[in-house]
Amino acid sequence: MRSLCTLLLLFALAQPPAAFAAEKNLVCFYDSASYLRQGFAKLLPSDLELGLNFCSHLIYGYAGLKPQTFEVFSLNVDLDMFHYHEIVLLKAKYPKMKVFLSVGGDRDVDEANPLKYLGLLESGRADQQNFIDSAISLLKRNGFDGLDLAFQLPRNKPRKVHGSVGSVWKQFKKIFTGDYVVDPLASEHKEQYTEFTQNLRTALQRSNLSLSMTVLPNVNSTWYFDVPKIKNNFEFINLLAFDFLTPERNPEEADYTAPIYPPVEQNRLPHYNIEFQVDYWLQNQCPAQKLNLGIATYGRAWKMTPNSGFSGAPVVPETDGPAPAGLQSQIPGLLSWPEICAKMPNKVNAEYRGENAPLRKVTDLQQRYGNYALRPADDNGEHGIWVSYDDPDFAAIKASYVRTKGLGGVALYDLSYDDFRGLCTGSRFPILRAIKHFL
Repeated sequence: MRSLCTLLLLFALAQPPAAFAAEKNLVCFYDSASYLRQGFAKLLPSDLELGLNFCSHLIYGYAGLKPQTFEVFSLNVDLDMFHYHEIVLLKAKYPKMKVFLSVGGDRDVDEANPLKYLGLLESGRADQQNFIDSAISLLKRNGFDGLDLAFQLPRNKPRKVHGSVGSVWKQFKKIFTGDYVVDPLASEHKEQYTEFTQNLRTALQRSNLSLSMTVLPNVNSTWYFDVPKIKNNFEFINLLAFDFLTPERNPEEADYTAPIYPPVEQNRLPHYNIEFQVDYWLQNQCPAQKLNLGIATYGRAWKMTPNSGFSGAPVVPETDGPAPAGLQSQIPGLLSWPEICAKMPNKVNAEYRGENAPLRKVTDLQQRYGNYALRPADDNGEHGIWVSYDDPDFAAIKASYVRTKGLGGVALYDLSYDDFRGLCTGSRFPILRAIKHFL
């Protein structure tokens, strides 16, 4: 890592003075559910405090939305009634850091009301005032500096990478079936979102509160966000440009989850990369300094089968959905950075076999797509795994990309999946540190 960091530092120093004109944001997401995990996965405020040395903003997740009244409410009252205060008190030690409360994210999952955020947009001014009033009350009562909108809007439907014949057939089929249209009223919802956020911003400003927005992975910006009209409604916008493919959405094939640039081969979709997503916002008049690039501290892991091959070169065919959950994440197909690091060859696991055998890392020497690691399935068709991830080195490459594009900074998602205990190399929060160094 030292040699790579040296090269990146020389690259950063070679940038024109304008690139250094403004201090970059380092927006740190904190999922409060991590406080409830067991063992080494439990992120205590004392562990969190070390990471806050590097953060310009802390976004506390998550609050939810009541589907009938459209009020903002705590998703875990037993935790939040004390934890809000405990976290906000850390501002005294870091007076330049702002603490926002995020609404939605992937925590506010309501199976009975999956479209409740669209319902809020459709509800009209009177019901939307319930959202505004309850949000301001919750923020003021608990000492937050602002609100972050991470609305659960309909996501793009997952698509496979097809050969040329398959791609032609898919386009032909789409004309007649419209099978990728997930919101027929998207244009109306876009107008409603614009008006709603304008009213929300005005109300928050009167209460001396800030507003930000987080674009969740696979939410189509062209459907819901009228960029020229909403850009001034937010202090900043976090663009979570990762999880383009996941084992849940794409169980039968594995690929890079957050490439910087579009891989040119195999008919990949042109928008499944950071460059496309960032350029869309910039080309639609969003000031670059308002955009924070989202970087994940976790990887996505697929289960390889005997038909997935041995090379691991993506696109990996005939995978079998999510790999088993890690001890920390407890989510199938998702591995935190320390869980991934522990699977790399080391003195402890060098002789292990089966499900504990080390993975083989493949480094992206072009610095365009990201790293991956794998363990092919054994003779019995078991224990195969393929992981796409950003390690501290590649996170630093993305931080340098942020500088080159003149973006506002980085949104790290999230602190609880970084190596906050230093289990891998002894360095605590290594991904956070790498990003801060190159910002």
